[in-house]
Amino acid sequence: MTHKTKRKPIDTEEQEEKMENQDPIESTEEKIKEKSEWQIKAEEYLVDLKRTQADFENYKKRQGEAQKDLRGMLIEKLVLDIVPVLDNFRSATMHVPPEQKSSPWVVGIQYIEKQLEDVVKQNGVEVIEVKEGDTFDPSIHEALEMKNEEAKSPEFAEEKEISEEGSIKEAKNEEHKIAKVLQNGFRLGGKVIRPAKVIIK
Repeated sequence: MTHKTKRKPIDTEEQEEKMENQDPIESTEEKIKEKSEWQIKAEEYLVDLKRTQADFENYKKRQGEAQKDLRGMLIEKLVLDIVPVLDNFRSATMHVPPEQKSSPWVVGIQYIEKQLEDVVKQNGVEVIEVKEGDTFDPSIHEALEMKNEEAKSPEFAEEKEISEEGSIKEAKNEEHKIAKVLQNGFRLGGKVIRPAKVIIK
């Protein structure tokens, strides 16, 4: 019984012969080169990944700021729509005769006024607190009238500038006091969305 000896494929023999004849130093250099190229690719992918993550974080930040700005604009518009209603309620309650202040309908009006004020406050809006005797501050007050004798003189009229809305933009360079509060002012996030309308003296 004869046994046939299996011969290796020609390709395998050539590969083994090539490996035997290959210089060990040259083989090591090739491996180092291949590893170096792989590391470069990995670092490039890592840089791209970090850049993508940073871009996404910036996108989220911009979207958050845009939503915040939009919310602020919507709240400001809502408040400016409600403010005239609050002015009307305030005007109505101020002119109620003393003998009717405890009437159910007056109490009801005051309750509705309080509800509207609460809605405004819950949205981050605060009333600019002003009372008679306070020092006039043009950054939060709008003077609609000067209440004193000087305001009637022609000389003083030339020294003050009247805005298109009829408010006093600039009077004499002296300290003025609030004589009367006509309408409350409102502030949203530190921004004055409506100055308090006052009469000064």
